Amino acid sequence: MSQLGLALEAEISTRHLSFLETGRTQPSREMVLLLSRVLEVPLRSRNDLLTAAGYAPVYRETGLDAPEMAQVKQALGFMLRQQEPLPAMVLDRHWNILLTNEAMGKVMGLFLDPAATAALGPANAMRLSYHPLALRPYIVNWEATAAAFIQWLHRDLLRTGDAETRRLLDELLSYPDVPKQWQLLDLDASTAPFLAIELKKGDVRFSFFTLLASLGTPYDITLHELRIECFFAADAATDAALRRL
Repeated sequence: MSQLGLALEAEISTRHLSFLETGRTQPSREMVLLLSRVLEVPLRSRNDLLTAAGYAPVYRETGLDAPEMAQVKQALGFMLRQQEPLPAMVLDRHWNILLTNEAMGKVMGLFLDPAATAALGPANAMRLSYHPLALRPYIVNWEATAAAFIQWLHRDLLRTGDAETRRLLDELLSYPDVPKQWQLLDLDASTAPFLAIELKKGDVRFSFFTLLASLGTPYDITLHELRIECFFAADAATDAALRRL
């Protein structure tokens, strides 16, 4: 976004914005929040900007298991149950799996070896999709799916500069047979929050398209960073198979 575009969107003068940019004017707390909102800065980074400008952070971060989040967790559970018999899960900002519905557990149970996946550490959607001991051998369209996943991670890193995201990205890129060109952010790659994925193991086959959603505009960092991934049957055979589980 250009300086003029930002000034117009924020409804401030380009002169004032220029003074802020060059340090000739100290931004107010409200100005930091306004520009952060217009630029769609993540809440966690907005707190960092407020601190750098000399103000107290305004966005809290509350663990999902905290007592005050009980109603939120209950609501998430309700949303997951409403997705049955289709799989669904709740992910954090690092793609760690926080909650799943019964359908997700049943589908994953058909493809994953519990002992092998336990050795991989906490369940992580990206790691499970990439690791040779997890879902990778069973994803028919793995290259297309994995290419989309890696670009999502690249964009996460570009947006947040997060160290854990960097470590996860480096780990996935180190796995066998990952194309070298995936090491770079592809600005032309689709940013659509959905993709097709086909799983096959022996006679068991599922064809899905998945959709990623977030929780609107909450003022808690934890909620703001949650992702809900819902799986939908891409054909009648998959729909029938899910209903038989």
